[in-house]
Amino acid sequence: MPDGETRTVQVVGSIHDIPAADWDACAGADNPFLCHAFFAALEDSGSACAETGWLPRHLLIAGDGGHAVGCAPLYLKSHSYGEYVFDWGWAEAFQRAGGRYYPKLQAAVPFTPVTGPRLLVRAGAPAGTAEALAAAMVQLAKQLRVSSLHVTFHTRNEAPLFTRLGFLPRIGQQYHWRNEGYGSFEDFLAALSSRKRKAVRKERAEAACHGVRIRTLTGGEIEPRHWDAFHRFYLDTVERKWAHAYLTRGFFTLLGERMAEQVLLIVAEDGDGEPVAGALNLIGPDALYGRYWGSNADYRFLHFEACYYRAIDFAIANGLARVEAGAQGAHKIQRGYLPVATYSAHWVAEPGFRKAVAHFLDAERPAVEAEIEELAAASPFRRDGC
Repeated sequence: MPDGETRTVQVVGSIHDIPAADWDACAGADNPFLCHAFFAALEDSGSACAETGWLPRHLLIAGDGGHAVGCAPLYLKSHSYGEYVFDWGWAEAFQRAGGRYYPKLQAAVPFTPVTGPRLLVRAGAPAGTAEALAAAMVQLAKQLRVSSLHVTFHTRNEAPLFTRLGFLPRIGQQYHWRNEGYGSFEDFLAALSSRKRKAVRKERAEAACHGVRIRTLTGGEIEPRHWDAFHRFYLDTVERKWAHAYLTRGFFTLLGERMAEQVLLIVAEDGDGEPVAGALNLIGPDALYGRYWGSNADYRFLHFEACYYRAIDFAIANGLARVEAGAQGAHKIQRGYLPVATYSAHWVAEPGFRKAVAHFLDAERPAVEAEIEELAAASPFRRDGC
């Protein structure tokens, strides 16, 4: 820190305790899930709050003049739902040994397995601000006497800092499509092997045979009736997966009101114009992020069309560098979405338990790396000109 400059660390109970302009100046504009409006929609809609097990405990570092120079999204969790980096086994083992795993601290974007910085630092902030944020997380974990602190889907560049502060590194994997300068979907298909190219064309043709019209909507094109339908689809998908429906109907309204130009809703409508399926995406400056899908019936290949192929169409048309399709589903590989590594960091309070978790991660890490390599070898892209 320069001589005479002061720094104040605060823990706040709501995103609204931090001015939107300050938060966004720290978060930057690269990732729509990190903007103040997204966190506010989660909190204001009752989707991420104490009642759902996501009690906000965001960190703020204020410099001279009181303006934020650093922020971090942080929650006190009473369970492990909605995180996508699974620690159920750790919780069970710790509790079998007589410990109390919950509550724990979680630095994350709720319900969102999208990589992005978790130490949000304003451009021009004093040196050491990111490390001060991470150290403040650990200090808060000690003060609250929680079992553990988890930073999920952080960037690869943040990993060394967390490791220096005693966090245990973990890797996972998900699927991304990369835009190699394609001018059209046909250009993308030309990069695939002949067999995979034919398979994609067949799937798109079959998806078009259901008598539905697929629309790509954003901004003011998305009407309340679309959100009504999509929330029904979301609830149906959650029920079929035995998951938890955290996102309320109000969340989708607020998302449409506050982030309309960053929302891409791909909707399939029947002959009467009624939505029968939909896929929700958020638009970043260089990426499209696929998040949720649902339908009112089983339409063969419509999921692939709406979630994967229409997303590629949009990315190519808008010059986006990639489409992030999330975790799970090796079937994505054959549609051009290849595996990439994701990163998380875990601070564990109790020494014996920390040792056990470290041993587990040391064994898991090479297995995940080998899986990524094996999955990547199944790439559908041409290798020999065929």
